[in-house]
Amino acid sequence: MAALARLLERLLWPARKEEEAEEEEEEAGRRAFDGPQSLLATPRCVQRPHGGVAASRGLRFGASAAQGWRAHMEDAHCAWLELPGLPAGWAFFAVLDGHGGARAARFGARHLPGHVLEALGPDPCEPEGVRGALRRAFLSADERLRALWPRGEPGGSTAVALLVSPHFLYLAHCGDSRAVLSRAGAVAFSTEDHRPLRPRERERIQDAGGTICRRRVEGSLAVSRALGDFAYKKAPGRPPELQLVSAEPEVAALARRAEDEFMLLASDGVWDAMSGAALVGLVASRLRLGLAPELLCAQLLDTCLCKGSLDNMTCILVCFAGAPRPCEEAIRRELALDAALGRKVAELCASAQEPPSLNTVFRTLASEDIPHLPPGGGLDCKATVIAEAYSHLCPASEVCWEKGQDVAGKPSSTHSNSALDLEA
Repeated sequence: MAALARLLERLLWPARKEEEAEEEEEEAGRRAFDGPQSLLATPRCVQRPHGGVAASRGLRFGASAAQGWRAHMEDAHCAWLELPGLPAGWAFFAVLDGHGGARAARFGARHLPGHVLEALGPDPCEPEGVRGALRRAFLSADERLRALWPRGEPGGSTAVALLVSPHFLYLAHCGDSRAVLSRAGAVAFSTEDHRPLRPRERERIQDAGGTICRRRVEGSLAVSRALGDFAYKKAPGRPPELQLVSAEPEVAALARRAEDEFMLLASDGVWDAMSGAALVGLVASRLRLGLAPELLCAQLLDTCLCKGSLDNMTCILVCFAGAPRPCEEAIRRELALDAALGRKVAELCASAQEPPSLNTVFRTLASEDIPHLPPGGGLDCKATVIAEAYSHLCPASEVCWEKGQDVAGKPSSTHSNSALDLEA
């Protein structure tokens, strides 16, 4: 992996002014406008995947985060496999995506679980009592954040949280961080982003005296619910849940079933690159290879980076007892795919008068019909395999990948994407 890490450090994507302008325009839909959001010359791809297991309850989780092309990392997350004061079988996970700085996201990751525990009490009443407790927890956390917030400073955070009980899965979210549940091999539930043009959101904003311009609250913020963003929470005589921007989460209570496989929580940098159905297919296929949830999360973020995501990215994968299990046939097929890709890279390098660039190799492979590529991820999911093969064959070649192209990505140097390493 050391050789691959050195190779990846040389993958330079030229920054183009028009591309940055386009990305800043999109970013303005998630942030209060406080100046241009610059992109780095090369993405920061280092990840620190981590996870845990509650074996007696059939619960596993993995998590990872990548700064990517952003100049600053503004995502945060938390994971609690056990909740103090509650019986066994309760767990809490959350992903927060900050804008205008990381302060609100970091506060949420650190303090939201405590507010949830306080609101739940020692004997939660399911499901309606828990749903109400989650709403109160978000609002009380936001009120505490307001008391600590520097006067006049912009910034806030979207959030998506999963509370697991022995009988229910509770999803609470505000903003555009999302979650998707896979049940019996298909998408069974997914959250819906809080955007100003949603009828309920538009009604609240207008009733609070606000306007919607360019699909944004007051022409600036494209999410209509978030922690923080206190400049949009000043409408006199209105409770917190009825302000222009509200921290009240939308809460869903899903009765648990034996067919429940996994829940994926992620910041919008992930959803920018892949749909919920594509993510469910990719995650299921990687679980059949026996990939640990934390390494799967890291591979997923690498794939999204290859697909063109320019935002910070964070994901948490929570696997239940019904999650797909390792399959010998799937592992054999993946090993054969990696070997075939290695041979194709060798053929392309051998057939050229001069060593081709890694970008040329990837583009050529992307134009071919290669069977058994990972569902949802495609060739982008195998970028590490291709880069490893290329680095062995053309170690001295100049590498140049173009930013903004879907086929250009930056696999992380802190983990492996290849099925060849599953037995290591």
